[in-house]
Amino acid sequence: MAWNWQIPGWPDFRYDPEALAPLEQRFLLSSGEVLGAVHHVTPSERDQLRIDLLSDEAMKTSAIEGEMLDRRSVQSSLRRHLGLEPGSYPGKPREQGVAEMMVDVYSTFPEALNHETLFRWHEMLLAFDKRLEVIGSYRQHAEAMQIVSGRPDRPVVHFEALPSEQVPAEMDRYVDWFNRTGPDADAPLPALTRAGLSHLYFESIHPFEDGNGRLGRALAEKSLAQNIGQPSLIALAFTIERQRKAYYDQLERHQRTLDVTPWLVWFAEAVLAAQQVTLDRVGFFIAKAHFYDRHRDRLNERQTKAIERMFREGPGGFEGGLSAENYLSITRTSRATATRDLQSLVEIGALTRTGERRYTRYWLNLDRPQRQA
Repeated sequence: MAWNWQIPGWPDFRYDPEALAPLEQRFLLSSGEVLGAVHHVTPSERDQLRIDLLSDEAMKTSAIEGEMLDRRSVQSSLRRHLGLEPGSYPGKPREQGVAEMMVDVYSTFPEALNHETLFRWHEMLLAFDKRLEVIGSYRQHAEAMQIVSGRPDRPVVHFEALPSEQVPAEMDRYVDWFNRTGPDADAPLPALTRAGLSHLYFESIHPFEDGNGRLGRALAEKSLAQNIGQPSLIALAFTIERQRKAYYDQLERHQRTLDVTPWLVWFAEAVLAAQQVTLDRVGFFIAKAHFYDRHRDRLNERQTKAIERMFREGPGGFEGGLSAENYLSITRTSRATATRDLQSLVEIGALTRTGERRYTRYWLNLDRPQRQA
């Protein structure tokens, strides 16, 4: 079976706009919700929220490719690139690169796309990688660009991109398409449709030696931001990473056809799920600020340490709740002191308690903002 770039009509993807219309409407409504929720926090809190959301995206867009990053190094690098106090944690080359790229995507979203932007992102992302023949430019090798899995002696080819010699012309056409389909351009497309097509189209060209997945998701973010007029701050990579197998299955299936309605529906639903994740995180962040307003001056050093550790787990909290053993491990205190500390946290309303004896668990007692009906 031919790859999509070998099919007559490439790259004119076919899809059903009516299947996407209700999803496009939901996206616009949810975008307003996200932006409204973000404005409920103070400027300083907004900076921290932005760091949290961007660092999660940086971590997850790398995790999709099987690369694990140091979160504290990513956050320190993000703060530095955003002009904020970076803190004392050292930035590492890999983390610095993805943080720099994320900030560039975030801060330059209104600008038209060009080759130089893509080269800049690629260099930021992979400047540390000494294995690559070319960094900051399109691939030039003569051998086929393939996505494979399985044993070296029995590889499974999931996709083969067009030859390197065709990449410059194809990327000229891609950049022109991306700019022509923007919200104020000659042939504007709805937000989800454009973002989904931009990602599939880019991944099908696969113009770089490495980093195509991360750059393709950055392009989807740029596309969405242009359509809503400001950075989306949605947890797209976080959501895709949770559906990693389905994501790769969808890409593989739709790199063999120009009929892409199912891909666009899948991608649109992933974006909508990502918006909800962001709304939940913003709500959690606001609830965290309110929590510390109520309790900051009533916590001892051990309790503060444990509470901070619970908040680092995010909206989902400790799986199964915080146990006394968790508290002992975090604070390195005696069992009697841990019992008193936990009882005190329940009494002041910082934690709630469920279960009895060894099944006792503790949960953050948060006032979460209500969503608008």
